[in-house]
Amino acid sequence: MKKITALLLTVVMVWTLSACSVSVGDQPTQEPAPAGESGAAGEETAGKIHIGLVTGTIAQSEDELRGAEAFIEEYGTVEEGGIVRHVTYPDNFTQEQETTIAQIVGLADDPDLKVIVVNQSVPGTVAAFQRVREMRPDILLLAGEPQEDTNMIEEAADLVVNADNINRGYLIIAAAKKLGAKTFVHISFPRHMSIDLLSRRRNIMEEACKDLGITYASETAPDPTSDVGIPGAQQFILEQMPAWVDKYGKDTAFFCTNDAQTEPLLKRVAELGAIFIEPDLPSPIMGYPGAFGIDLTAEAGDWAAILKKVEEVVVAEGGSGRMGTWAYSYNFTSTEALAEFGKRVAEGTASIDSFDDLMECYSKYTPGAEWNGSYYIDAAGVEKTNHVMLYQDTYVFGTGYLGMTDEEVPAKYLEIK
Repeated sequence: MKKITALLLTVVMVWTLSACSVSVGDQPTQEPAPAGESGAAGEETAGKIHIGLVTGTIAQSEDELRGAEAFIEEYGTVEEGGIVRHVTYPDNFTQEQETTIAQIVGLADDPDLKVIVVNQSVPGTVAAFQRVREMRPDILLLAGEPQEDTNMIEEAADLVVNADNINRGYLIIAAAKKLGAKTFVHISFPRHMSIDLLSRRRNIMEEACKDLGITYASETAPDPTSDVGIPGAQQFILEQMPAWVDKYGKDTAFFCTNDAQTEPLLKRVAELGAIFIEPDLPSPIMGYPGAFGIDLTAEAGDWAAILKKVEEVVVAEGGSGRMGTWAYSYNFTSTEALAEFGKRVAEGTASIDSFDDLMECYSKYTPGAEWNGSYYIDAAGVEKTNHVMLYQDTYVFGTGYLGMTDEEVPAKYLEIK
Protein backbone atom coordinates (compact mmCIF):
# COMPACT_ATOMS: atom_id res chain seq x y z
CA MET A 1 0.00 0.00 0.00
CA LYS A 2 2.88 2.36 0.88
CA LYS A 3 4.50 1.56 -2.46
CA ILE A 4 1.28 2.31 -4.35
CA THR A 5 0.83 5.61 -2.50
CA ALA A 6 4.41 6.67 -3.26
CA LEU A 7 3.93 5.78 -6.90
CA LEU A 8 0.77 7.88 -7.14
CA LEU A 9 2.52 10.87 -5.51
CA THR A 10 5.36 10.61 -8.01
CA VAL A 11 2.98 10.59 -10.96
CA VAL A 12 1.19 13.65 -9.58
CA MET A 13 4.47 15.54 -9.13
CA VAL A 14 5.71 14.75 -12.66
CA TRP A 15 2.37 15.86 -14.13
CA THR A 16 2.49 19.10 -12.11
CA LEU A 17 6.03 19.93 -13.21
CA SER A 18 5.17 19.18 -16.82
CA ALA A 19 2.19 21.50 -16.64
CA CYS A 20 4.32 24.26 -15.12
CA SER A 21 6.79 23.99 -17.96
CA VAL A 22 4.17 24.98 -20.52
CA SER A 23 2.03 27.45 -18.59
CA VAL A 24 2.42 29.99 -15.85
CA GLY A 25 -0.73 31.62 -14.58
CA ASP A 26 -2.54 30.28 -17.67
CA GLN A 27 -0.26 32.42 -19.92
CA PRO A 28 2.01 30.73 -22.49
CA THR A 29 5.74 31.29 -22.00
CA GLN A 30 7.54 33.49 -24.52
CA GLU A 31 10.05 32.01 -26.93
CA PRO A 32 13.49 33.74 -26.87
CA ALA A 33 13.49 36.78 -29.15
CA PRO A 34 15.62 36.50 -32.29
CA ALA A 35 18.96 38.29 -32.09
CA GLY A 36 18.61 42.03 -32.58
CA GLU A 37 14.84 42.13 -31.93
CA SER A 38 14.80 42.37 -28.17
CA GLY A 39 14.34 45.82 -26.71
CA ALA A 40 15.65 44.81 -23.29
CA ALA A 41 18.47 46.86 -21.77
CA GLY A 42 21.92 45.60 -22.73
CA GLU A 43 20.60 43.76 -25.80
CA GLU A 44 20.33 46.70 -28.21
CA THR A 45 23.45 45.71 -30.16
CA ALA A 46 22.67 42.02 -30.60
CA GLY A 47 22.73 41.06 -34.27
CA LYS A 48 24.18 44.40 -35.43
CA ILE A 49 27.28 44.65 -37.60
CA HIS A 50 30.03 45.82 -35.28
CA ILE A 51 33.06 47.77 -36.57
CA GLY A 52 36.45 47.54 -34.87
CA LEU A 53 38.64 50.67 -35.06
CA VAL A 54 42.33 50.60 -34.10
CA THR A 55 44.32 53.86 -33.99
CA GLY A 56 47.29 55.42 -32.29
CA THR A 57 47.04 57.87 -29.42
CA ILE A 58 47.21 61.66 -29.44
CA ALA A 59 50.95 61.51 -28.69
CA GLN A 60 51.92 59.79 -31.95
CA SER A 61 49.30 61.04 -34.41
CA GLU A 62 46.15 62.77 -33.30
CA ASP A 63 44.21 62.86 -36.56
CA GLU A 64 43.26 59.20 -36.90
CA LEU A 65 42.20 59.10 -33.24
CA ARG A 66 39.94 62.13 -33.75
CA GLY A 67 38.54 60.46 -36.87
CA ALA A 68 37.62 57.45 -34.76
CA GLU A 69 35.90 59.73 -32.25
CA ALA A 70 33.92 61.37 -35.06
CA PHE A 71 32.83 57.98 -36.39
CA ILE A 72 31.80 56.98 -32.86
CA GLU A 73 29.79 60.19 -32.56
CA GLU A 74 28.00 59.21 -35.78
CA TYR A 75 27.31 55.57 -34.95
CA GLY A 76 27.89 55.12 -31.20
CA THR A 77 29.93 52.59 -29.25
CA VAL A 78 28.81 48.98 -28.76
CA GLU A 79 28.66 49.61 -25.02
CA GLU A 80 26.13 52.40 -25.59
CA GLY A 81 24.02 50.47 -28.08
CA GLY A 82 25.96 51.50 -31.20
CA ILE A 83 28.28 49.59 -33.52
CA VAL A 84 31.85 50.76 -32.85
CA ARG A 85 34.60 49.14 -30.78
CA HIS A 86 37.68 51.40 -30.56
CA VAL A 87 41.10 50.48 -29.16
CA THR A 88 44.54 52.11 -29.41
CA TYR A 89 48.01 50.66 -29.82
CA PRO A 90 51.00 51.73 -27.67
CA ASP A 91 52.99 54.88 -28.46
CA ASN A 92 56.17 52.81 -28.57
CA PHE A 93 54.64 50.30 -30.97
CA THR A 94 57.93 49.12 -32.45
CA GLN A 95 58.99 47.68 -29.10
CA GLU A 96 55.51 46.61 -28.01
CA GLN A 97 54.29 44.72 -31.05
CA GLU A 98 52.71 41.95 -29.01
CA THR A 99 50.50 44.53 -27.31
CA THR A 100 49.51 45.92 -30.71
CA ILE A 101 48.74 42.42 -31.97
CA ALA A 102 46.72 41.60 -28.85
CA GLN A 103 44.64 44.78 -29.18
CA ILE A 104 43.73 44.01 -32.79
CA VAL A 105 43.12 40.29 -32.33
CA GLY A 106 41.04 40.90 -29.18
CA LEU A 107 38.38 42.64 -31.25
CA ALA A 108 37.60 39.32 -32.97
CA ASP A 109 36.19 37.96 -29.69
CA ASP A 110 33.00 39.91 -30.46
CA PRO A 111 30.84 37.49 -32.50
CA ASP A 112 29.05 40.43 -34.18
CA LEU A 113 32.29 42.09 -35.32
CA LYS A 114 32.46 42.08 -39.13
CA VAL A 115 35.08 44.73 -39.90
CA ILE A 116 38.46 45.76 -38.46
CA VAL A 117 40.07 49.02 -39.58
CA VAL A 118 43.65 49.78 -38.48
CA ASN A 119 44.89 53.31 -39.16
CA GLN A 120 47.80 53.76 -39.13
CA SER A 121 48.77 50.12 -39.73
CA VAL A 122 51.92 50.04 -37.62
CA PRO A 123 54.29 47.06 -37.24
CA GLY A 124 52.34 44.10 -35.88
CA THR A 125 49.28 44.66 -38.07
CA VAL A 126 50.22 41.91 -40.55
CA ALA A 127 50.68 39.34 -37.80
CA ALA A 128 47.43 40.42 -36.14
CA PHE A 129 45.49 40.19 -39.41
CA GLN A 130 46.89 36.71 -40.04
CA ARG A 131 45.69 35.55 -36.61
CA VAL A 132 42.27 37.13 -37.08
CA ARG A 133 41.98 35.47 -40.50
CA GLU A 134 42.63 32.06 -38.91
CA MET A 135 40.06 32.66 -36.15
CA ARG A 136 37.41 34.62 -38.03
CA PRO A 137 37.62 34.47 -41.84
CA ASP A 138 34.30 36.36 -41.95
CA ILE A 139 35.88 39.60 -40.70
CA LEU A 140 36.80 42.24 -43.30
CA LEU A 141 40.34 43.57 -42.71
CA LEU A 142 41.17 47.13 -43.84
CA ALA A 143 44.61 48.71 -43.47
CA GLY A 144 45.26 52.46 -43.60
CA GLU A 145 48.83 53.77 -44.04
CA PRO A 146 50.73 50.48 -43.54
CA GLN A 147 54.24 50.65 -42.11
CA GLU A 148 55.23 47.08 -42.97
CA ASP A 149 56.32 45.28 -46.15
CA THR A 150 53.92 46.22 -48.95
CA ASN A 151 53.52 42.69 -50.32
CA MET A 152 52.85 41.27 -46.85
CA ILE A 153 50.15 43.78 -45.93
CA GLU A 154 48.50 43.36 -49.34
CA GLU A 155 48.33 39.61 -48.74
CA ALA A 156 47.04 39.94 -45.17
CA ALA A 157 44.40 42.65 -45.74
CA ASP A 158 41.27 42.79 -47.88
CA LEU A 159 42.04 46.42 -48.71
CA VAL A 160 45.05 48.67 -48.22
CA VAL A 161 44.84 52.46 -48.58
CA ASN A 162 47.81 54.82 -48.73
CA ALA A 163 48.36 58.47 -49.33
CA ASP A 164 49.68 58.34 -52.89
CA ASN A 165 53.35 58.54 -52.04
CA ILE A 166 54.35 57.60 -55.57
CA ASN A 167 52.64 60.48 -57.38
CA ARG A 168 53.21 62.78 -54.41
CA GLY A 169 56.94 62.19 -54.77
CA TYR A 170 56.72 64.27 -57.93
CA LEU A 171 53.80 66.52 -56.96
CA ILE A 172 55.33 67.81 -53.73
CA ILE A 173 58.46 68.87 -55.63
CA ALA A 174 56.33 70.46 -58.37
CA ALA A 175 54.44 72.37 -55.67
CA ALA A 176 57.72 73.46 -54.08
CA LYS A 177 58.82 74.90 -57.41
CA LYS A 178 55.52 76.81 -57.69
CA LEU A 179 56.25 78.33 -54.26
CA GLY A 180 59.74 79.41 -55.33
CA ALA A 181 61.83 76.78 -53.54
CA LYS A 182 65.44 76.47 -54.68
CA THR A 183 66.28 73.57 -52.35
CA PHE A 184 64.28 70.66 -50.95
CA VAL A 185 65.32 68.93 -47.70
CA HIS A 186 64.00 65.46 -46.87
CA ILE A 187 64.16 64.61 -43.13
CA SER A 188 63.69 60.99 -41.96
CA PHE A 189 65.28 58.01 -40.16
CA PRO A 190 66.15 54.38 -41.04
CA ARG A 191 62.91 52.74 -39.86
CA HIS A 192 60.80 54.88 -42.19
CA MET A 193 63.26 54.46 -45.05
CA SER A 194 62.86 50.68 -44.75
CA ILE A 195 59.20 51.12 -45.77
CA ASP A 196 58.97 50.56 -49.52
CA LEU A 197 56.55 53.37 -50.38
CA LEU A 198 58.42 55.94 -48.31
CA SER A 199 61.82 55.04 -49.75
CA ARG A 200 60.40 55.06 -53.29
CA ARG A 201 58.85 58.47 -52.67
CA ARG A 202 62.20 59.80 -51.47
CA ASN A 203 63.90 58.49 -54.62
CA ILE A 204 61.20 60.02 -56.81
CA MET A 205 61.60 63.33 -54.98
CA GLU A 206 65.32 63.32 -55.66
CA GLU A 207 64.79 62.61 -59.35
CA ALA A 208 62.04 65.24 -59.61
CA CYS A 209 64.35 67.81 -58.04
CA LYS A 210 66.93 67.13 -60.77
CA ASP A 211 64.31 67.45 -63.49
CA LEU A 212 62.73 70.62 -62.10
CA GLY A 213 65.97 72.44 -61.25
CA ILE A 214 65.79 72.17 -57.44
CA THR A 215 68.71 71.13 -55.22
CA TYR A 216 67.91 67.96 -53.24
CA ALA A 217 69.30 67.33 -49.74
CA SER A 218 68.70 64.67 -47.08
CA GLU A 219 68.96 64.95 -43.30
CA THR A 220 68.59 62.26 -40.61
CA ALA A 221 66.61 62.79 -37.39
CA PRO A 222 66.08 60.50 -34.36
CA ASP A 223 63.24 57.97 -34.52
CA PRO A 224 60.53 59.00 -31.99
CA THR A 225 60.07 55.31 -31.09
CA SER A 226 63.75 55.01 -30.09
CA ASP A 227 65.19 55.66 -26.63
CA VAL A 228 65.00 59.45 -27.07
CA GLY A 229 61.22 59.18 -27.40
CA ILE A 230 58.91 61.79 -28.90
CA PRO A 231 60.23 64.72 -26.78
CA GLY A 232 63.83 64.03 -27.78
CA ALA A 233 62.97 63.68 -31.46
CA GLN A 234 61.02 66.94 -31.41
CA GLN A 235 63.76 68.78 -29.55
CA PHE A 236 66.27 67.67 -32.17
CA ILE A 237 64.24 69.36 -34.92
CA LEU A 238 63.88 72.56 -32.90
CA GLU A 239 67.64 72.72 -32.31
CA GLN A 240 68.74 71.77 -35.84
CA MET A 241 66.44 73.93 -37.94
CA PRO A 242 68.34 77.24 -37.48
CA ALA A 243 71.53 75.54 -38.68
CA TRP A 244 69.75 73.89 -41.60
CA VAL A 245 68.21 77.18 -42.76
CA ASP A 246 71.63 78.83 -42.52
CA LYS A 247 73.07 75.96 -44.57
CA TYR A 248 70.42 75.71 -47.28
CA GLY A 249 68.84 79.20 -47.29
CA LYS A 250 65.33 80.51 -46.68
CA ASP A 251 64.05 79.43 -50.09
CA THR A 252 64.20 75.81 -48.91
CA ALA A 253 61.18 73.52 -48.62
CA PHE A 254 61.51 71.21 -45.61
CA PHE A 255 59.69 67.88 -45.42
CA CYS A 256 59.73 65.26 -42.65
CA THR A 257 58.28 61.75 -42.70
CA ASN A 258 57.15 61.67 -39.05
CA ASP A 259 53.96 63.20 -37.64
CA ALA A 260 55.41 63.97 -34.20
CA GLN A 261 58.27 65.95 -35.76
CA THR A 262 55.94 68.00 -37.95
CA GLU A 263 54.98 70.39 -35.15
CA PRO A 264 58.49 71.61 -34.26
CA LEU A 265 59.36 71.75 -37.97
CA LEU A 266 56.40 74.05 -38.70
CA LYS A 267 57.27 76.25 -35.76
CA ARG A 268 60.80 76.81 -37.00
CA VAL A 269 59.80 77.17 -40.68
CA ALA A 270 57.54 80.10 -39.75
CA GLU A 271 60.10 81.69 -37.43
CA LEU A 272 62.96 81.37 -39.91
CA GLY A 273 61.02 82.20 -43.09
CA ALA A 274 61.50 78.88 -44.90
CA ILE A 275 58.95 76.87 -46.97
CA PHE A 276 56.69 73.96 -46.04
CA ILE A 277 54.52 72.31 -48.72
CA GLU A 278 52.43 69.84 -46.73
CA PRO A 279 52.80 67.25 -43.95
CA ASP A 280 53.64 63.63 -44.69
CA LEU A 281 50.00 62.83 -43.82
CA PRO A 282 48.42 66.19 -44.59
CA SER A 283 45.89 67.98 -42.42
CA PRO A 284 45.27 71.53 -41.17
CA ILE A 285 45.46 70.08 -37.65
CA MET A 286 48.65 68.09 -38.30
CA GLY A 287 51.24 70.10 -36.40
CA TYR A 288 49.75 73.54 -37.01
CA PRO A 289 47.67 73.95 -33.82
CA GLY A 290 50.59 72.95 -31.58
CA ALA A 291 53.17 74.93 -33.53
CA PHE A 292 51.13 78.15 -33.40
CA GLY A 293 49.12 77.68 -30.20
CA ILE A 294 45.77 77.52 -32.00
CA ASP A 295 42.76 76.50 -29.93
CA LEU A 296 40.31 74.64 -32.19
CA THR A 297 37.94 73.44 -29.49
CA ALA A 298 35.02 75.48 -30.80
CA GLU A 299 35.71 74.42 -34.40
CA ALA A 300 36.13 70.70 -33.73
CA GLY A 301 34.78 68.65 -36.64
CA ASP A 302 34.05 71.71 -38.80
CA TRP A 303 36.84 71.52 -41.38
CA ALA A 304 35.96 74.74 -43.18
CA ALA A 305 36.12 76.64 -39.90
CA ILE A 306 39.32 74.84 -38.89
CA LEU A 307 41.05 75.72 -42.16
CA LYS A 308 39.97 79.35 -41.91
CA LYS A 309 41.22 79.76 -38.34
CA VAL A 310 44.54 78.04 -39.00
CA GLU A 311 45.03 80.12 -42.14
CA GLU A 312 44.46 83.39 -40.27
CA VAL A 313 47.13 82.50 -37.71
CA VAL A 314 49.67 81.15 -40.22
CA VAL A 315 49.34 84.26 -42.40
CA ALA A 316 49.73 86.49 -39.34
CA GLU A 317 52.93 84.57 -38.47
CA GLY A 318 54.42 85.25 -41.91
CA GLY A 319 53.62 81.94 -43.61
CA SER A 320 51.44 83.34 -46.41
CA GLY A 321 52.29 81.71 -49.73
CA ARG A 322 54.99 79.57 -48.12
CA MET A 323 53.15 77.01 -45.96
CA GLY A 324 50.47 74.50 -46.96
CA THR A 325 48.47 71.37 -46.22
CA TRP A 326 45.30 69.57 -47.37
CA ALA A 327 41.95 71.19 -46.58
CA TYR A 328 40.74 67.99 -44.92
CA SER A 329 42.86 65.75 -42.75
CA TYR A 330 43.90 62.66 -44.70
CA ASN A 331 44.22 60.42 -41.64
CA PHE A 332 41.08 61.77 -39.95
CA THR A 333 39.14 61.19 -43.16
CA SER A 334 40.65 57.75 -43.79
CA THR A 335 39.56 56.48 -40.38
CA GLU A 336 35.98 57.56 -41.05
CA ALA A 337 35.89 56.62 -44.74
CA LEU A 338 37.42 53.15 -44.29
CA ALA A 339 35.06 52.40 -41.40
CA GLU A 340 32.09 53.59 -43.46
CA PHE A 341 33.26 51.58 -46.47
CA GLY A 342 33.71 48.45 -44.34
CA LYS A 343 30.24 48.94 -42.89
CA ARG A 344 28.67 49.24 -46.35
CA VAL A 345 30.52 46.18 -47.66
CA ALA A 346 29.40 44.15 -44.64
CA GLU A 347 25.83 45.34 -45.19
CA GLY A 348 26.00 44.44 -48.87
CA THR A 349 25.54 48.01 -50.17
CA ALA A 350 29.12 48.36 -51.45
CA SER A 351 31.66 46.06 -53.08
CA ILE A 352 35.12 45.52 -51.64
CA ASP A 353 36.66 45.74 -55.13
CA SER A 354 34.83 48.92 -56.21
CA PHE A 355 37.05 52.01 -56.44
CA ASP A 356 33.94 54.17 -56.93
CA ASP A 357 32.26 52.81 -53.78
CA LEU A 358 35.39 53.61 -51.78
CA MET A 359 35.61 57.14 -53.19
CA GLU A 360 31.95 57.75 -52.31
CA CYS A 361 32.88 57.16 -48.68
CA TYR A 362 35.80 59.61 -48.88
CA SER A 363 33.57 62.19 -50.57
CA LYS A 364 30.96 61.80 -47.82
CA TYR A 365 33.43 63.21 -45.30
CA THR A 366 35.18 65.81 -47.51
CA PRO A 367 32.55 67.89 -49.31
CA GLY A 368 34.07 70.22 -51.87
CA ALA A 369 37.55 68.71 -51.85
CA GLU A 370 39.25 67.44 -55.01
CA TRP A 371 40.73 63.93 -54.86
CA ASN A 372 42.77 61.90 -57.29
CA GLY A 373 43.89 58.32 -57.00
CA SER A 374 44.54 54.95 -58.57
CA TYR A 375 45.44 51.36 -57.81
CA TYR A 376 49.00 50.81 -56.65
CA ILE A 377 51.46 49.66 -59.31
CA ASP A 378 54.58 48.08 -57.83
CA ALA A 379 58.10 48.59 -59.14
CA ALA A 380 57.69 45.53 -61.38
CA GLY A 381 54.69 47.16 -63.08
CA VAL A 382 52.06 44.91 -61.47
CA GLU A 383 48.76 46.62 -60.56
CA LYS A 384 47.40 45.68 -57.11
CA THR A 385 43.62 46.01 -57.11
CA ASN A 386 43.33 45.70 -53.31
CA HIS A 387 45.75 48.58 -52.75
CA VAL A 388 44.46 52.10 -53.41
CA MET A 389 46.57 55.26 -53.55
CA LEU A 390 44.89 58.64 -52.91
CA TYR A 391 45.82 62.30 -52.77
CA GLN A 392 44.01 65.58 -52.24
CA ASP A 393 44.83 68.99 -53.75
CA THR A 394 47.42 71.08 -51.88
CA TYR A 395 46.09 74.19 -50.13
CA VAL A 396 48.58 77.02 -49.53
CA PHE A 397 47.68 79.43 -46.75
CA GLY A 398 47.11 82.93 -48.06
CA THR A 399 47.02 81.67 -51.67
CA GLY A 400 44.50 78.84 -51.92
CA TYR A 401 44.49 75.59 -53.88
CA LEU A 402 47.46 74.90 -56.16
CA GLY A 403 45.57 72.62 -58.54
CA MET A 404 47.91 69.66 -57.96
CA THR A 405 45.15 67.11 -58.62
CA ASP A 406 45.11 68.37 -62.23
CA GLU A 407 48.86 67.98 -62.73
CA GLU A 408 50.05 65.22 -65.06
CA VAL A 409 52.73 63.08 -63.40
CA PRO A 410 55.26 61.87 -66.01
CA ALA A 411 55.17 58.09 -66.41
CA LYS A 412 58.91 57.75 -65.75
CA TYR A 413 58.41 58.40 -62.03
CA LEU A 414 56.16 55.36 -61.66
CA GLU A 415 59.10 53.16 -62.62
CA ILE A 416 61.53 54.50 -60.02
CA LYS A 417 62.27 51.98 -57.26
